Amino acid sequence: EEDMYRDAEEIERDKILLCETSFSEYKLSVAPEIDIMEYCRKEWRGNTPVARRMRKGYEAVAQKFASIRRVRGDNYCALRATLFQVLSQATQLPSWLQSEDFTMLPEHLLSKYDWIKQWQLKQKLGRKMGETSDEIKEYLVLLRKKWKTISEIKGSIEKQEACDKLFKNEEEEYSLYEALKLLMLNTAIKLYNDDKNGRRVPVFSWLLFARDTSSNPCQLMHNHLNHIGHSGGLEQVEMFLLAYALQHTIQVYRLYKYSTDEFITLYPNDPEEDWPVVTLITEDDRHYNIPVRMCQETML
Repeated sequence: EEDMYRDAEEIERDKILLCETSFSEYKLSVAPEIDIMEYCRKEWRGNTPVARRMRKGYEAVAQKFASIRRVRGDNYCALRATLFQVLSQATQLPSWLQSEDFTMLPEHLLSKYDWIKQWQLKQKLGRKMGETSDEIKEYLVLLRKKWKTISEIKGSIEKQEACDKLFKNEEEEYSLYEALKLLMLNTAIKLYNDDKNGRRVPVFSWLLFARDTSSNPCQLMHNHLNHIGHSGGLEQVEMFLLAYALQHTIQVYRLYKYSTDEFITLYPNDPEEDWPVVTLITEDDRHYNIPVRMCQETML
């Protein structure tokens, strides 16, 4: 596959670096922070038009954030980057997570939609939702527990340490992603039903169900959500769905869109005023990294 973003020299250098990287380092879900412009200089040394645009984009981000944390680039990347930012900024448990019905979601969905039995869990391929609903309930309980625990930590350093510890525990980490995927499906079902019942829905919902591969929630599950983490990541329209599921605005610096109106994109683009905002960086709408340490003048 042709690489549109890097010249041959950069590609070859990255292959060497990948070989030199130890397995333990590669397995890090969220790498330690590095100065954002130092990171940029390492990644984009070439003089191609794309490299120059990327450097300009990073320079713009550096006006707001001092550092960057690289996120492990598997097919959970968008979920990982978003959830890490959500938890690292959490100061309270959202009302939707406090609901008694929250942990009953698998049973509730199974009682209404028989096709949900085809839900696929990571590393449990071939097992149906009917057999794994108790496990998914445990994942929802874990999400609420971790969110509550981290939100109650007052010190910013201690909060970051708690997030780092969580995202080094592979079993818990992937369990949380399965919980997020189920929340996305539940949100999609609500939006689909609202639209069918004549209620107002956000524009992205029309786009979500306008695709040939996801004209209804069942298709969305089979052709998209079941594949997240296995053979595919989140597409653009699914970033909106994730934002709605978490009731957070996801602000993304899309570096390859530098100098266009899409350089800073909001999911959703008409966010609720009371939704917290988390910020990500992407070079290609496939892999997401995390900007950290907001510059002092920006905070003021």
